[in-house]
Amino acid sequence: MFIFKKKHIYQVLNQMIDEAMDGHFEESHYDETELSKLEVKWKRFLSMSKLSKQKIEKEQAEIKKLVSDISHQVKTPLSNILLYSQMLNEYTEDPMTKELVTEIEKQSEKLEFLLQSLVKLSRLETGILNLTIKRYDLVPLLYEVREQCLEKAKKKEILIQIKKPIRESFAIFDKKWTVEAIVNIVDNAIKYSENRKKINISIKEYELFVCICIKDEGIGIFKEELPKIFQRFYRGSNVKEEEGVGIGLFLTKQIIERQGGYLCVNSKLGKGTSFFIYFRK
Repeated sequence: MFIFKKKHIYQVLNQMIDEAMDGHFEESHYDETELSKLEVKWKRFLSMSKLSKQKIEKEQAEIKKLVSDISHQVKTPLSNILLYSQMLNEYTEDPMTKELVTEIEKQSEKLEFLLQSLVKLSRLETGILNLTIKRYDLVPLLYEVREQCLEKAKKKEILIQIKKPIRESFAIFDKKWTVEAIVNIVDNAIKYSENRKKINISIKEYELFVCICIKDEGIGIFKEELPKIFQRFYRGSNVKEEEGVGIGLFLTKQIIERQGGYLCVNSKLGKGTSFFIYFRK
């Protein structure tokens, strides 16, 4: 008799969990048994969870709208500042004025970049970033990354080499955001490398993962600072003089991990840095 009751309790509990997962749990007739009391508490817990979920979704929608509004409101005056600066630069002949206008353009572009980064950051942290994760060939992705970084690389005569694999290498990722994540790494490699250096990008296959390796010949990173470089707004002690706000690598890590991938780094001061991005096959 005891075994039968125990089995019945397990069956009821199992059914309660199944119905909760399907989203249509309803308590059965109420009596004074402990099982019935548990059903009442379970129903109350699910109701509270549902309300909590609705509240979170509402807050996320409000944040998304707020971020979009702020971005729109700031973008217009910023674009106007850049436009008027360029016009003034064309029409003035005074060297001092040209120098000041160039500085205004530079700072405006920096502010625009920071605004875009903060918008992306907000979307990531509130979970409203839409990722379209599919199975793609990695090689075209890497050529797209190189194309986006080519102009900056040419200015410093830096060669971006892609070691093409023997066969196609497929992995699961979001194409648009992954390009942005890898561009952030390559952009840093260009920024923190001297002229006429190389950046090598290669692909390595594993049983369950595919690895993208980005190796530069830059200034490197202090060993004790390696765990900190993916923190928001963190900048290494040996790059303080360079332009930047310390968001790029933080965004990169967030984007990669949101897709079920992971990211690690090796570096030797004065010898360069290697980033390894792993995606599921």
